[in-house]
Amino acid sequence: MANESFFDGLVYGMAALAVAVFVCLYFVTAGYGLFRTKQWGWSINNKVAWVLMEAPAFLTMLGIWYWSGCSVAAPQIVLLGLFLLHYFQRSFIFPLLMSGRSKMPVTIMLSGVTFNVINGIMQGGALYWFPQEAYREGWSYLTHGTAILGFVVFFIGMAINLHSDHVIRHLRKPGDTRHYLPQKGMYRYVTSANYMGEIIEWTGFAIVAGSPAAWVFVWWTAANLVPRAHAIYNKYREEFGKEALADRKRIIPFVY
Repeated sequence: MANESFFDGLVYGMAALAVAVFVCLYFVTAGYGLFRTKQWGWSINNKVAWVLMEAPAFLTMLGIWYWSGCSVAAPQIVLLGLFLLHYFQRSFIFPLLMSGRSKMPVTIMLSGVTFNVINGIMQGGALYWFPQEAYREGWSYLTHGTAILGFVVFFIGMAINLHSDHVIRHLRKPGDTRHYLPQKGMYRYVTSANYMGEIIEWTGFAIVAGSPAAWVFVWWTAANLVPRAHAIYNKYREEFGKEALADRKRIIPFVY
């Protein structure tokens, strides 16, 4: 178990680091997906990279739960379930659904591994090492209006994220390598609906969890995805023209 003062320092240090990441990513676009170039170095199969990058979050959280000895203590077990649900899909299902022969730079993959391990420690630590005082209420904690709101927000975000991924996967027919502008679902309002869904999802998790670590995760998610949504918006505008984007925003409908 970590020292509590060290753990708090980790959480708030990560919050501060996210500010720098947020600013930097408006100037340097991470070289994966639409933006992969040879300048990012050696690349490996995209499916393999996604598994290796995302699975550490799943395994780290699972390991902390196992060694905590908390078994099925509530509300931690439910929050654990939400976290593992997302990362099981992202680590072991999402990569299998990918089509094409895309690759991911190893540098990008390793940066993702590093974050996911640290975030797994933050979220697992906030649940099992230094839990919120309110968790002592047990199952009744989950019946509060705030927790119920969080669950609703979490699953709305997950539904948007999964549906948006589905839309992207079906933009091309087999063998087609052209780029297309997504048009269905929340893509009618933003050009990065999948990212919007993920931010909503983790906001719901943070509402239920009520911990600083969970809110830092929301901030990190936004710090990573909002600048990338901006880059994608600009990429689409270059390829398809401003008229094709119409009134779509980047990641927040009607706002940004």
